[in-house]
Amino acid sequence: MIDDCKITDTQMKKIYKQIGQNVKHVRENEGVSQLNLALAIGHKAVGVISNSELCLQNKHFNIEHLVKISKVLNVEISEFFKDIEKI
Repeated sequence: MIDDCKITDTQMKKIYKQIGQNVKHVRENEGVSQLNLALAIGHKAVGVISNSELCLQNKHFNIEHLVKISKVLNVEISEFFKDIEKI
């Protein structure tokens, strides 16, 4: 039998924050601005990047964002999932 997998809102917010920090770290290491990254993944302003990196206004990166960002920054998508604690 498979156990139920319950994740609290607090746990998910912690995961989203860590992913955002990881994206920010990689982006900064590659010397890419929030605006240039936003434009490269199809957005017209930095809002989606800045809010998602900090997990503000309940915004976070979705899988499509992460796939596009990994291509733009030329890194494996797994880089964005580092240091995520097991729940």
